[in-house]
Amino acid sequence: MSPQTKTCCPSQTAELFHWRDKLVWKRSAVNTLWCLIGCAIGDLGTILWFQTYSPSSPVITVMGLAMINGILTSIALETLILSRQMALIIAFKTAIGMSLVSMLAMELAMNSVDYLLVGGARLVWWAVPLMLLAGFLTPWPYNYWRLKKYGKACH
Repeated sequence: MSPQTKTCCPSQTAELFHWRDKLVWKRSAVNTLWCLIGCAIGDLGTILWFQTYSPSSPVITVMGLAMINGILTSIALETLILSRQMALIIAFKTAIGMSLVSMLAMELAMNSVDYLLVGGARLVWWAVPLMLLAGFLTPWPYNYWRLKKYGKACH
């Protein structure tokens, strides 16, 4: 095994990028899962609130706010997790600096699945697992690539 495989950091050698590193897939899956938990709290919570208290709100408004809240709660959860390893301000800066591309892809996937399956921004028991699955699978390869190529992760 190369040092890159053991540490999940970018290789110091001329090793070419590849998609076969099981340890990096595992680490990137854990990172993606934590991001999904944070995003899901804000996203699904926002949709549930509008579904309960303002069901006639425009779908685009609900989904836009759900995506924003999902990103904010993901940053908050990341900050909380990281604050156990570093000072709070550094944890917050690290959480802010994590991949916005990954979070946006996750949020867009979750809300697209919701819209395609139920026709709007509504939580239906059978659609939520599919939303979460799409939210996990969509950014996971990107998170692998980022971790493998640059050693960038938040956890």
